[in-house]
Amino acid sequence: MTESVHVIELQHVSVAEAAAWHRIVAASTAHDLPGVPAPDPAEIHARLTQPALGSRRLTWLAVGADDGVPVAVAGLRVFTSPGQEHLSELELHVDPAHRRLGTGSLLLSAVVAACRTENRRSLIAAAAADSPGEAFGERRGFRRVLTLDHLILRLDEKPETGLPETGLPEAGLSEAADTAPPGYRPAHWTGTVPDELADAFAAAKNAMNDMPVGDLDYGSIAWDADRVRAMAKVVADRGDTLLTLAAVHDDGTIAGYTEILLPQGSGPRAQQYDTAVVPAHRGHGLGLWVKSAMVRRLRAEHPDVVEIETDNADDNVHMLAVNHRLGYRSYRRTHEFQLDVPAT
Repeated sequence: MTESVHVIELQHVSVAEAAAWHRIVAASTAHDLPGVPAPDPAEIHARLTQPALGSRRLTWLAVGADDGVPVAVAGLRVFTSPGQEHLSELELHVDPAHRRLGTGSLLLSAVVAACRTENRRSLIAAAAADSPGEAFGERRGFRRVLTLDHLILRLDEKPETGLPETGLPEAGLSEAADTAPPGYRPAHWTGTVPDELADAFAAAKNAMNDMPVGDLDYGSIAWDADRVRAMAKVVADRGDTLLTLAAVHDDGTIAGYTEILLPQGSGPRAQQYDTAVVPAHRGHGLGLWVKSAMVRRLRAEHPDVVEIETDNADDNVHMLAVNHRLGYRSYRRTHEFQLDVPAT
């Protein structure tokens, strides 16, 4: 059975179209990921209308042919930074009441055609493990290239060890947040990196290029001071808040850092962004220290936030060990899929 729909490529997303997009995403999330909060309407609107760093976005809406009611959406992020010009990323949601009627396939066809037009060889997409999205992708030639373990740290739970309510369940971790390892000092900021640390922070950002990505054809990103400033501006323009905490070596370089995102209207859940330690400084416990110190900072500055969500590649054993020591608990898994787009 095929549903009668029209697929419309949106040139400029209106307020009404962004609201329809949010309704579909919320319905899809509630159906496929019960218990996972859907994005806030303002967050969806900002994502659709604000430019992203190092990429641009194409969007489509599927509407009923008879009534014009939106029933599905698709977004394509086209990466533009050097080292990622081959890459595109898919987001596709179909209202559960309109699934298995061919609407998702129509949208995917439009997306793949756009990938060819944009000379993209790799289309990546994420789907929750054992979800309808996973089955949909596998039937259409996507192959699994990476598995992510999603974890939650509850900041309002007392640890079982009987320590004070710090969100750090092991003895010594709360104290470790107070004192940097020898040879390092803490630095922290909200939003844009201070000018005097911009170059050092950009150099540390490049350490993310060796993070485990499985078989994902992700490419690499070259960071400089202008790019880190641009990233902070993109986050601020969306209405989100970016917190950064870094370990600065005695020689003035940044040896490691961690970032937390507070999405606008997201309520009590924060999102972990990057955590990285520069290769020359690994083995000193800096990853554990910066994340412990960030938890302490978050509790002091944003007491309304009661949980942090993060994800790690399942073969990133070091960061998974750090997160489990901090008290993170696994709660779901996501698979990253890739479609190799044939040239025209």
